[in-house]
Amino acid sequence: MLKTAIITGGTGAIGTALVKEFNKDFNIVFTYLESKSKADMLSKKYGATGFCCDVSDRKSVEMVISECPNCELLINNAGISQQKLFTDITELEWHKMINVHLTGAFNFSQGVLPGMINRKCGCIINISSIWGVIGASCETHYSAAKAGLIGLTKALAKEVGPSGVRVNAIAPGVIESEMNSCFSPEEMRQITDSVSLYRMGCPDDVSEAARYLLGAEYVTGQVLNVDGGFY
Repeated sequence: MLKTAIITGGTGAIGTALVKEFNKDFNIVFTYLESKSKADMLSKKYGATGFCCDVSDRKSVEMVISECPNCELLINNAGISQQKLFTDITELEWHKMINVHLTGAFNFSQGVLPGMINRKCGCIINISSIWGVIGASCETHYSAAKAGLIGLTKALAKEVGPSGVRVNAIAPGVIESEMNSCFSPEEMRQITDSVSLYRMGCPDDVSEAARYLLGAEYVTGQVLNVDGGFY
């Protein structure tokens, strides 16, 4: 019998790659918020089950988890982005950024951990960002949220390691996705000029890193940069 994996933000570029990567090994449950048509397509193509879920809403998260009590893999991938001067960020925008990235990961991780701890196995992968490692101008709230995910990863790995549960993070660099479509060609050229491989990454680069972390049974509390050598 296939085990269950939960992937939040399953309809985004990276989320779709994650669903594709793991659908043969797990019964995939993914969340989405607005892209119902894409969710339906993923469900049909990969036999995955999609739930409309606000990851920052505890009751919505509990509903999803109730449908998959034997989760062996959780990938906290749901996210939003915004480019804005720090002095122009509203309180609402700040809280929304933190709630989606950090509170969402808290909600799902806390929801699946009792079962993982009871079974003495489980894997949680948090999708952070290179901006959570080094920070990004005009993306202060995004960088702060992603840095928070790294802190959550490192602390939680120490707490649940004795129970056989591993927690790691991936910090993607600039990945081809709708989230980065806001940058002009000139801005993208400037960004890729700071990448050793001189190109953007693709969503499959992130899903392959997640595959590695799933199988790396002696790796926990780590942040795997998937950034093409960003400097």
